Amino acid sequence: MDWINRYIDQPLLHGAAGLLRSWHLRTRQPPELLEPTWNLVVLSFLLIASGQVVSGKPFALSIAALVMLALPSVRKLLSAVKAGGGGYGAREYKSLRARAIAKREAEWSVRIIVLFASACLPFIARIDDPVGAYFMLGASIWFVLTGPLKAYLDAAEPPEPNEGDRTYNGVFHLG
Repeated sequence: MDWINRYIDQPLLHGAAGLLRSWHLRTRQPPELLEPTWNLVVLSFLLIASGQVVSGKPFALSIAALVMLALPSVRKLLSAVKAGGGGYGAREYKSLRARAIAKREAEWSVRIIVLFASACLPFIARIDDPVGAYFMLGASIWFVLTGPLKAYLDAAEPPEPNEGDRTYNGVFHLG
């Protein structure tokens, strides 16, 4: 277990923390908006791909499925827009950090299972019906690209609110 923690879980947690930091520095958006934004990007890609592969009723069904998968992310992004000017400050940082620490300690086995499932799912899901195979392939792609990322982003150390601010010099403001 120590090997899994040291060589798989910890590097992925550090990578997710770096991704959150990079997102926050580049967009100046709260780090919790990265996951729903990524989910919508993946679903948009799947919508374009399904338009190229299926047509008729299966295409309408795939649009309905993708819209249902997108609704939670859209709702989260819209609620962040409605909240508006609050931004990302010390209070939000402390809340995200406490939640990440709790998830990091309590859910490490869940993260490993999600990672293992996302690695195996595309290889074990075989369906003879072509339309069903396309749906399963799309579901596999969606899960592989969003499942582990969400698990690791939830448990990663969030960036500090003032990170990347050139006017901030730390605890002591000299000069």
